[in-house]
Formats: sequence, structure tokens, C-alpha cells
Amino acid sequence: MWRLNAVRHKAGRQGSDLEEFKFKRRAHEKELRRARKDSQLVSKRLLLNDDDDDEEEDGTMDTLASDQVVELFKMVRHGRDLVKKEADLRALRKALRSPSAHLILIKQPNSIAILVTNLCGPNPQCRLEAARCLHELSHSPHSEVDSLRLRQATPYLITFLSGQSPKFTELCLYTLGNMCPDSENVRDMLLAQGIIPALNNCIQIHRTNLAVVEAVGFTLSQLISANYVTGRIIPNVDNGALVAQGTLLRCTSLLVTLGGVVAKGSIEEGMELLIWPLLRCVGNLLLSGPLGALQPQLNDSRLLAALCAFPQAFLQTHPALARESVWVLNNLTAAADSSMFCSALFYLNLVPALIQLLPFSHGINIMVLRVLGNIAHQGREYCLHLAQAGLLPALCATLKMADPEVVTFSLEVLGQLMASDPQLAEEFVRQSGLPVLEAIQYSNQETIRLRATHLLEHHLPAHCTVDTSASP
Repeated sequence: MWRLNAVRHKAGRQGSDLEEFKFKRRAHEKELRRARKDSQLVSKRLLLNDDDDDEEEDGTMDTLASDQVVELFKMVRHGRDLVKKEADLRALRKALRSPSAHLILIKQPNSIAILVTNLCGPNPQCRLEAARCLHELSHSPHSEVDSLRLRQATPYLITFLSGQSPKFTELCLYTLGNMCPDSENVRDMLLAQGIIPALNNCIQIHRTNLAVVEAVGFTLSQLISANYVTGRIIPNVDNGALVAQGTLLRCTSLLVTLGGVVAKGSIEEGMELLIWPLLRCVGNLLLSGPLGALQPQLNDSRLLAALCAFPQAFLQTHPALARESVWVLNNLTAAADSSMFCSALFYLNLVPALIQLLPFSHGINIMVLRVLGNIAHQGREYCLHLAQAGLLPALCATLKMADPEVVTFSLEVLGQLMASDPQLAEEFVRQSGLPVLEAIQYSNQETIRLRATHLLEHHLPAHCTVDTSASP
């Protein structure tokens, strides 16, 4: 009997051990699957370029000698010819396909700063190649090439997410996504610089572009893979609560102080890294409710002067920062109860400075036209003041630009001016604007043609001598 019991006990133990083994194996497999999933979530991605296959075929991806990489960087640093600089940046980017080149490049003085300078430069192709170089570095396997070394580029990469080029936006997204998992400090920095609202804005702009939407998803997944996601990235605090706590007042006070320093010409290196997140915070907080409710925290008219001083100071070196400043100004003047701010712009004589920004691209002139349209919307007296500030001849120039969006906004502002007072329509004719408006009727953009025809037929009928029914 004892033996039977022993045998039965032993058999039962074996069954128990088997079930325990199966349980542990399933748990282990579950952990492996989770690890693979987590690895996919936080793994860095390298966005391939159209010419990558050609590079592999002609052997240009082979490891370059250290002195070759250094020489390429020197050519990028000292080159002045834009066509040659574009070629040098492309060659440097190809060299960075070799991980060994990463360590060589970051040891060069101001290497990241030079790439950032080209990232914000006037040449679109140089900007694209500089972004590709930073993207290669963000994918580096070397711990020495961490995201903290690349932090100089993050404000610009975040701001460029509101751009209109899907290809460039996608590149910026994957670069930022690669930087997210490196450390908690990097995530804190990106959050402080406004990456969450930038991602939200980006997906609204490019919601029909699946490649950009996927890139937004990748960057967001990299960002929220942190353990503190619930408390830090998704704090469940609305903008109204932030305004009530005085956040808007503190941010505007800092901008006023910085604006005064910038207006005096005292611009230190890296100052834009402080201005940028402050602008984004203020711009977003202004959307929290009616301006009347925010008035106690916006009672310093020097804020308007600061918002006009930043574009003047950073127009050449950081054009995206200039656009961001005017964007905040747009939010101030767009609300229904914004007449006080529009009046203050004239009182402080800031409108001529805004009009001087109209020849500049990078979205700056579009945002300025939005502000001027907001002012014109206030009524006849405001339109007359805009004309006195020199807006009509400036519109004659913007109507000739190649960018359809600039022309569209220019026509809208011109329509507001003409509708407010017939004298402004006559003044536009005296400024030689009539031939410009007539020429726009033959644009290949239907919306632009219709707007121009409407202005000619309804506001300039005495001067309209061409056949407006003609189509291109």
C-alpha cells in the first residue's frame, strides 16, 4: 500500500511538474514576444533615399578613411557656393552611411552646429541634405553619438513638422523618433520644446499622406514608450488650467525681456533655443479661450514689439523662428475681441516692420498676410491705416510671386481693402496694380482666377477693359 501511494504521489508530481513547465514556457514565450514588440517600438529606423541603390552599386558606401571624412566636413564648413555646398553635403551624407564616420564627424569642432546652420539655410537642397546627415547620425549605433549631441537641431526639426513638404517632414519625424529612446532627458527636452502639439498639427496638415502619418505614429510610439508616459506626456491638464496658474503671464514676461535684449542687438549664441519653446507655449495658450479672459496676462504691449523684433533679428539665421513669432502674432490678432492688439500695432508703429517681411519666403510672408488680413477685418479705419503704412505697393509685389498660396492670401487682403473704401481701389490702380490683377486672370489656378476676376468686376469696373470671360 505504501508503495502504491508512493507511486501515485510520484505520478501526480510528474503531472504537476509538466503543467508548471508548460506554464513557465508560455510565460517565457510571452516575454519574448513582448520583448520583440518593445524592440520594434523603440528601435531606430533609417529612412532610405531614392539614390541608395545607386550608392550600393557604385561602391560609394564603402568605409572612407578618417582624413577623407574630415576633408568633406571642411568643404561643407567653408564652402560658399551653394551648388558646390549641396554636392559636399550629399557626399558627407553618403559617407555617414558608414557608422565609423559618425565618430569622426562628431569629434570635429562645431560639427553639429554647422549641420544645423545648413538645415536652416536659404537653399532647399542644402537643407534637405543637412537633414539627411542628422538623420544618419540619429541612427548611429555608437553610444558616443547620442541624442544630447544632436539637441541643437531639435527645435528646428520640431518646427519643420508644420512645413508643407511631405518628404522633408517625414525625414524630420524619423530623426526625432530615433532620438526619443536614448534617454529621459531627451524626452523631457522634446516635450518642453512642444513636440506633442507639433505632432498633432503635423498629422492635421498631412492627414492624407500615409507616409507622413506612419512617421508620426512611429515618433509618437517612440515618445510614449517611456514608463512615465501617463504622468508626463499625457498629464490630463487642459490649457485653461495652465492659464489659471499664470503660465501665460510668465511666458509672455520672459518673451518681453528677451525681446528687449534682441532689439538692442545683444544676440547670444543659443538664445533662439530659449525663445522657441516660449513662443510655441504662448501661441498654443492663446487658443485656450477668448482674449478678453486672457487679458490680465497680456497687458504688456511690449509683447507685440518683441514678436516683431524676433523676425527682424533671426530672419537670415533662423527663418523658421521668424515664422513662429508671426504665428503668435496671428493668434493675437485673429480673435473676435482682438481690436486692442490691432490698434496697438499701429500705435507702436510695428505695421511697417511687418510689411517689410512680405518679400521673404519659408512661410513668413504667408503668416504676415494672415496678420494683415486680421487687421483689415477690423474695419475701414484699420484698412486706411494699412494703406498709409505702404501695404498696397507691397501687395502689388506679392501678387507677382510664384507661390499660389501667397497670391491667394494677397488677393484676400486686397479684397478687404477695396471693399472697405473705394479710394483704396483707386490708389491700387495708381500703384500700377491693375495690370498685375489682369495678368492673374490667366493663372492656371482656378481659385486665383476667380478671385482676381471678382475684384476687377466688383471693385474696379471702370478700369476693367479686358475680356474677363477668357480662360487659359
